[in-house]
Amino acid sequence: HWTLLSVSLLNCLLSTACSVGLALAVALTIHSRGMHLVMGCNSSALPADARAAIATNDCPFNTTRIYDTALALWFPSMVLAAAEAVLSGRCCLVAFIFRGIGPCARSYSKEQVPPPSPIR
Repeated sequence: HWTLLSVSLLNCLLSTACSVGLALAVALTIHSRGMHLVMGCNSSALPADARAAIATNDCPFNTTRIYDTALALWFPSMVLAAAEAVLSGRCCLVAFIFRGIGPCARSYSKEQVPPPSPIR
């Protein structure tokens, strides 16, 4: 029970941090119109809007679709990380109940079915 509690609590915290980090990355990317994504190119040929960026020889990657691709990958990742945090939180709650900690633990222990009587 202690292993379930510690692993689910750690996973819940990490999933929440991942979800918050992805939300922050999406917000900063939308706010800067994608310019932070192509910041490493150091090219004056890049337009102010990263959606209209063209591939240049100064950039180590193709900048044509970096903005749309990043957002298309970050949104589902953020949703899945949030769902993982919720499920890990539920596992943590179950571990608390199994350990007898919290308000649900008393009612759970009373509802347990007694073991069956031996067959004669």
